[in-house]
Amino acid sequence: NSSVPGSRFPLEGASDADIGANAQLSYTLSPSEHFSLDMQRSEEYRESLFLVLTKPLDRETIPVHRLVLTASDGGRPSLTGTMELVISVEDANDNAPQFNQSVYKVQLLESAAVGTLVASVNATDADLGINGEVIFTTSFIPPSGRDLISVNPKTGEIRLTAALDFEEVSIYDFRIEARDQGWPPLSGHCRVELEVLDVNDNAPEVRVTSLSVPVAEDASVGTVVALLSVSDRDSGENGRVRCWVWPASPFGLEATFAGSYSLVLREALDRERVSEYEVEVRAEDGGAPALRASRGLRVPVSDVNDNAPAFAQAVYTVLARENNAAGAELARLWARDPDEAGNGRVSYS
Repeated sequence: NSSVPGSRFPLEGASDADIGANAQLSYTLSPSEHFSLDMQRSEEYRESLFLVLTKPLDRETIPVHRLVLTASDGGRPSLTGTMELVISVEDANDNAPQFNQSVYKVQLLESAAVGTLVASVNATDADLGINGEVIFTTSFIPPSGRDLISVNPKTGEIRLTAALDFEEVSIYDFRIEARDQGWPPLSGHCRVELEVLDVNDNAPEVRVTSLSVPVAEDASVGTVVALLSVSDRDSGENGRVRCWVWPASPFGLEATFAGSYSLVLREALDRERVSEYEVEVRAEDGGAPALRASRGLRVPVSDVNDNAPAFAQAVYTVLARENNAAGAELARLWARDPDEAGNGRVSYS
């Protein structure tokens, strides 16, 4: 009955299966000169609902307070749900532990080792003896951070118990409870907001989404040979990727939109000179140190009938003896065509 005005007791809020305004909840408390509600909302974190003591209690005057908590949604018509709060007033332990700050904001690199100190929270209790002895616990851990931290119950030191991964979860929101050893025990709460900072721990990824081969040797400059997707799971400079083609070849890269590239023909081809190219698309991110990746492509060149047969010499002089029998061989001529298959098969007339 000696709890001071302003003492706060966290309540579990209601839930609503609707969406939008139909699920926007507000809370009211039945008229009371001793208690009020405090709702805290933010875009980043879930709402927090507290029961606040506004006037000192006197157990000898009113041993039990019965309050009705009403939750109303924002629909039309508004729907409501109620819950009865029964508050029994007892003597003795009348000071709740108080944290020296309500929110601890911490930043850690995702490469932080298990055992790293996240924060050291501190709470004090004005009571004496066991009524002022504070034990720290984690009263709420979001599912994404379950088993991520541990709290030393005596010192309030919070340490990592699992590895962080910025690409999986970048922000954690923990609730820490400080509870005294009086009877009934009183508790205070604070929030630890842990922001995970990116480390360049992901190499770029190069994927071929489309490949049009073989390429005809008479293909025009600008012909698209392949479409590629380049990505990096890191953020900022760590995720900014530059790409190029290696070795120097008649192909080049053109950015089409964010993360997408076209492998295009930059020079005329000649199958009779080079019939196949081994091309490597390389990617490098902007981290320090930079991480790299590559993807190899085989680009065969298909034949076009662009070469005429050529004799070894333009004029042949043949000496034929008289009285040769019909069908006798006078000379042998040979013409070469560097084209492929039927394009290079020569017939004579």
